Amino acid sequence: MTPVSLNRTIDGIYRSHSRRVLATLIRLLGDFDRAEEALHDAFAAAAQQWTDETIPANPYAWLVSAGRFRAIDHIRRRTRFDAAQADIADSLYPEGETMETSDSEEIEDDMLRLIFTCCHPLVPAEARTAMALREVCGLTTEEIAHAFLIPAPTVAQRIVRAKNRIRTAHIPYEVPGKPELPKRLAQVLHVIYLVFNEGYSASSGSAIVRADLAAEAIRLGRLLLQLLPDSEVEGLLAIMLLQDSRRLARIDQSGDLVLLADQDRALWDHDQIREGLTLSASAMAAESVGGYALQAAIAAEHARAATADDTDWRQLVTLYDLLLTASPSPVIELNRAVAVSMCDGPAAAVSIVDRLLQEERMARYHLTHAAKADFLRQLGRHDEARQSYETALSLCQQGPEQAFLRKRLSELDEAAER
Repeated sequence: MTPVSLNRTIDGIYRSHSRRVLATLIRLLGDFDRAEEALHDAFAAAAQQWTDETIPANPYAWLVSAGRFRAIDHIRRRTRFDAAQADIADSLYPEGETMETSDSEEIEDDMLRLIFTCCHPLVPAEARTAMALREVCGLTTEEIAHAFLIPAPTVAQRIVRAKNRIRTAHIPYEVPGKPELPKRLAQVLHVIYLVFNEGYSASSGSAIVRADLAAEAIRLGRLLLQLLPDSEVEGLLAIMLLQDSRRLARIDQSGDLVLLADQDRALWDHDQIREGLTLSASAMAAESVGGYALQAAIAAEHARAATADDTDWRQLVTLYDLLLTASPSPVIELNRAVAVSMCDGPAAAVSIVDRLLQEERMARYHLTHAAKADFLRQLGRHDEARQSYETALSLCQQGPEQAFLRKRLSELDEAAER
């Protein structure tokens, strides 16, 4: 293995393992900043020590152990070392303990513990989601700021305040007991869904899918359902399974984005679809049907259709109406506009989008402009469509989506030349 290929291997391990390693280091070290420093130290050690013959069979366990050892070393080497710091070091790693770290069920739960910690009621509400996206997804401050359409310094301040609150309030790094779970469920479900969405459609970069994040969100959904059987947990897990089932069909061999209507449905994962449909039906049969159950029902309608033409768009409009009642959201309204366009034509959808564009957040959301552009293109209003596509392109930060928007603009140019 050449140095270049070894670095690629380590980069791949970082993408697939770093968030789990961080979650475990936070539990072991009891401090977010110390754990983040230990994570980077561990990967630096891996880059120095690993060869093609010595890459560990369990790189996760190796990295956790290396990170913890280096955290203790940093504490013991500080100039102002005192007895209190010695106690900290000894509590982190008692003398004589081996470097092995088992890949036990306890460690498997560390990601869920991390989410519950980020979502603790004592953490400021506006900071919980930003904190979780930073620590669980590994998003940069700038990426989170773009996702929430707020300044990056504001996001950074929120994350710092959240870490300080966790430290000063001695918030436990744990999944709460069953009596407390229902009170904390909504925020945790929201974070897991955000993790999945970042995996399903990355907010920036050259790849549309981060399969590692999507798989981790699904794993957490399954684990949460075991801890707390609930229709909304079933609904969320169903959404993730049904959407992830389309992953292989969402890009072509060139890496270009493929719209739902044009996807090869033979590439869909039908085992995941069957599981998702079962969970969706169970969630919709509950006494109280919430937002995740309704979103799962929408995903199920798409999954059941053998072809794009078989999609029951009128049923989808009805489901979106119910979802807007349960969980009002301009993004849901935008998705509803697509269904309306399929039932009542693009002119009806344009009026919906024009209303949404009056909101600052939606005016800064690239998909609002992309949807309007597509409706205008269908209406033959090509000059207006071009303007909307160009605005969408200026706001978009994801490579495959940018390429798709440029392709739409090129198609408009070709149509104008005919």
